[in-house]
Amino acid sequence: MFDSPNLTRQTLGSNHCDRAAWQTAGPMPSIAQTNDSCRTSPAADRNKSVILEALQRLLPANGRLLEIASGTGQHAAHCAAGLPGWTWQPSDPDRSALSSIAAWAAQQPSPGLQTPLMLDVLAEPWSLAPDQCFDAVFCANMLHIAPWACCGALMRGAASLLAPQGLLITYGPYRVEGEPIADGNLSFDADLRARNPQWGIRWLHEVTAQANTAGLRLDHRLAMPANNQLLVFAQAGQDA
Repeated sequence: MFDSPNLTRQTLGSNHCDRAAWQTAGPMPSIAQTNDSCRTSPAADRNKSVILEALQRLLPANGRLLEIASGTGQHAAHCAAGLPGWTWQPSDPDRSALSSIAAWAAQQPSPGLQTPLMLDVLAEPWSLAPDQCFDAVFCANMLHIAPWACCGALMRGAASLLAPQGLLITYGPYRVEGEPIADGNLSFDADLRARNPQWGIRWLHEVTAQANTAGLRLDHRLAMPANNQLLVFAQAGQDA
């Protein structure tokens, strides 16, 4: 499916943060409430198209996807419409986020877009039927505004639910050993840590180590605009 076993970096498109989960301290990045209960994130508006473009390239024509920490629901509504062969299952631990996701689904209905589920990655095992299986798990902009424990929980939960050829796909900013950090990400990281000491841009090798422990391997890395990256994890021992 991918270009080479080496982690090729290619540029696609946009910016940080539309998450609403795990707010233990500090104000979250800009999210507005509209009159129809649809919450809006400027960042989600900027990056939803390029995320969809990447998913269309990475995923087959049909499948079942679980989105973790769906936040406002803008990604779910936009991507479900652009992946008509997929069942898109949004989730979030925040009740107000679930209302926003449902409002976006009503405003931009897609046959594959499911009713949002309440799911907290730290509540292990995840509250899904034991026979549930997904061809992809997608999580955008969660790891840097959540406690570090959420990373391992995400990896374990995804590994337990993925089909043999399934993929875990994460989006957001990451720090990479041997690569200079952009000034914007350096400032963003400092701002996050000032809001909450448990937050911050994560090191790629540490995220990958958590994935390896859960039985996943980093298969591919795509550079996205505004210093973000899309990471693709596959089941260890499976060809992607």
